[in-house]
Amino acid sequence: MPTLDDILEHIGEFNFFQKQAFCFLCLLSAAFAPIYVGIVFLGFTPDHHCFNPGVAELSKRCGWSLEEELNYTEPGLGVPEDIFTRQCRRYDVNWNQTALSCMDPLANFTSNRSHIPLTTCQDGWVYDTPGSSIVTEFNLVCADSWKVDLFQSCVNVGFFLGSVGTGYMADRFGRKVCLLITIFITSLSGVLMAISPNYASMLIFRFLQGLVSKGSWASAYILITEFVGAAYRRTVGILFQMSFAVGLVMLSGIAYVIPHWRWLQLTVTLPTFFFLLYYWCVPESPRWLLSQKKNAKAIKIMEHIAQKNGKQLPANLKTLSLEDDDDTEKLSPSFGDLFRTPQMRKHTFILMYIWFSGSVLYQGIIMYMGATAVNLHLDFLYSSLVEFPASFIIIFTIDRVGRRYPLATSNFIGGVVCLILIFIPDDIHWLKVTLACLSRLGITTVIQMICLVNAELYPTFVRNLGVMVCSSLCDVGGIIAPFIVFRLTEIWHKLPLILFAVIGLLATGMVLLLPETKGKVLPETIEDVENLGKRKPKNTKIFLQTEKSKDMGN
Repeated sequence: MPTLDDILEHIGEFNFFQKQAFCFLCLLSAAFAPIYVGIVFLGFTPDHHCFNPGVAELSKRCGWSLEEELNYTEPGLGVPEDIFTRQCRRYDVNWNQTALSCMDPLANFTSNRSHIPLTTCQDGWVYDTPGSSIVTEFNLVCADSWKVDLFQSCVNVGFFLGSVGTGYMADRFGRKVCLLITIFITSLSGVLMAISPNYASMLIFRFLQGLVSKGSWASAYILITEFVGAAYRRTVGILFQMSFAVGLVMLSGIAYVIPHWRWLQLTVTLPTFFFLLYYWCVPESPRWLLSQKKNAKAIKIMEHIAQKNGKQLPANLKTLSLEDDDDTEKLSPSFGDLFRTPQMRKHTFILMYIWFSGSVLYQGIIMYMGATAVNLHLDFLYSSLVEFPASFIIIFTIDRVGRRYPLATSNFIGGVVCLILIFIPDDIHWLKVTLACLSRLGITTVIQMICLVNAELYPTFVRNLGVMVCSSLCDVGGIIAPFIVFRLTEIWHKLPLILFAVIGLLATGMVLLLPETKGKVLPETIEDVENLGKRKPKNTKIFLQTEKSKDMGN
């Protein structure tokens, strides 16, 4: 009985239908970017200082400029390193006294400013920005600055918890059903987040968006890879991930034009409701239908694909199967299989760490560049552009060089560049941005390549489970990345780079412990995995050379 791949060879493995579906679904991949890293603009923390009504009145009476007002009334200005005092403390004095001098108002209280008591910003803050963010609206600074970390961690918790549920939905009810449901919930929760009246409700909708948005991206990824033939599957998967970079570039432009977070959130969310049109544009996966024994529907979709591609389904291929051998015994996967044998244990622990480290560095570098940027939008744009060459590097090297060395090199670049950044002076901004982009190029290559390597190191019957378990550590990395960046930056602004360097360089060494899978047949059993990377013993042949006597022929 012919397989679905056999039929795709006749009706087109990547023709008009597949290209059309690919373009449609890539739009969804691009729209996922604001959800994944939108914190850079939604949670932007501008320079700020305490608001004091008495100071405002005195400044108006004296005719001070903003610079003069800060110089006369704000603590910590003479110590550049003391950012906390400058942004989170104010002098505990009565600024409403009429006897205060406009030339040196603090002289009325003491001759030494350091003796004046300080207090918290009881009346709020003044933010040096023309726009707004969740930070400026909900005052997520100083004692409440950790709430920005929680905002980003919340979406990653949603990714982590939702991956299991949406994965089950896609396998149980179909890729298309899962795609449409998650699109609707993602869009609705995004709108509700934009109109949230307070921080708590915004956090709930942010979590809900994370709970389903990664599922919609994964469903689209599965759909497009199941529509194309085997020869195009890998390239299409990489290009689908590259469309995420298109979303990053677009996000930087939209955020520049729309500097107010609520309008920005609505702008990137409302168009996603149009993805519900996939109901008419994208059919169900014929591979999933075959796995559910719905062969008639699968054949009908294959006929639709053939018609779109200008081909005709051959008469002798009106029946099909999912696999070449329907009688093959099916093995039931279990979590214990991932740790049952030495090689399986090694692969699982190493892959889990690579997923974790890749996520920490990827999200961490993006947030770190946002937190330390001189020009937020341009720095974000430059670092987003490097994701395009990362995809092409994978396409052109993975079958020529292999998997292990490019993956190790990419981890090394991501880690060692962070180490170099520690020693770059802050005033050489162009060099800092260039090196940060180079580090992001390396770690982006890791993120895109590990998907392929992960699948190639597990046997068929436990492959999906292995990828799901290992990649869940990516979400764990995303949960802690904001706290690493924002909390450590408050201690010393280069401290996160030290941790990134250690994590990346450790991942480099661990990748080299994995076997090379280039040119290897995908393992079918655990025994195949145990034999991966082992050299086959050479056949030792002994040749006996005999010299015939010259007299022999006589």
